[in-house]
Amino acid sequence: MASVNMADVKRLRELTAAGMMDCKKALEESEGDFDRAVELLRLKGAKDVGKREARTASNGLVAVKHEGDSAAALLELNCETDFVAKGERFQELAADVVAHILATRPSDVPTLLESELNGKTVKELLDEANAALGEKIEIRRFSVLEGGYVGSYMHKTDPQLPPAVGVLVQLDTAKPDVAKDIAQHAAAMAPKFLSPAEVPADVIAKERALFEEMTREEGKPEAAIGKIVDGRVNGWYKDFTLLEQAFVKDNKKSIAKYADEAGVKVLAFARFKVGQA
Repeated sequence: MASVNMADVKRLRELTAAGMMDCKKALEESEGDFDRAVELLRLKGAKDVGKREARTASNGLVAVKHEGDSAAALLELNCETDFVAKGERFQELAADVVAHILATRPSDVPTLLESELNGKTVKELLDEANAALGEKIEIRRFSVLEGGYVGSYMHKTDPQLPPAVGVLVQLDTAKPDVAKDIAQHAAAMAPKFLSPAEVPADVIAKERALFEEMTREEGKPEAAIGKIVDGRVNGWYKDFTLLEQAFVKDNKKSIAKYADEAGVKVLAFARFKVGQA
């Protein structure tokens, strides 16, 4: 078996909450392939590993900027320590950049970095912050939702720090209370996709293959494997797609049903948690 780096073992343990030795064995068996190691832990019964991958792995903040009720931008700006994250300069930089994003609608992070803000490129502003604060400062991602009604929810995991979780929710109708409910739900339950129809084919193919491997390892009858795998895929949808998740305020109904009863359609959402993929 391949030797493994203990830093990778620690990272895998932080992401999955599996035991240290289990993580080491998974990395050895996967020959250092981190994603495969996660899959092996799931196969060996480390429950909820997929959900635990949402744990925070770095510092920074999530910032939001609205343009009326119909558009908003969400930004994740990262740094190395919470000391910098709670500093005024870092938070002002985030506010400036997220406002710039909403005003200019860049297509991606590289385009954003090359765009001009206050007479300098955004990259130059980040470099200046790096030098002044003594830490690596970087933009990890951003999202802009526009059209219909766009609501948001920002959550502080520590009252002394800026928001570490931010959610935008886009509805076809202006219902602020509904948007807030759904945004708070998304902040807590960490959906990855809006609906089963929006899950990329390669993602669900990978999950289906893993569930089939898991089912065979459990010794289930060959004739039943297809049905069991279908059930597990449907369960995955209920865990990771917003509209299929059970509403946190009433787990007898899905978010889709809650929205339908409220007379709205959920068009899109964006959820960022500092350090989360």
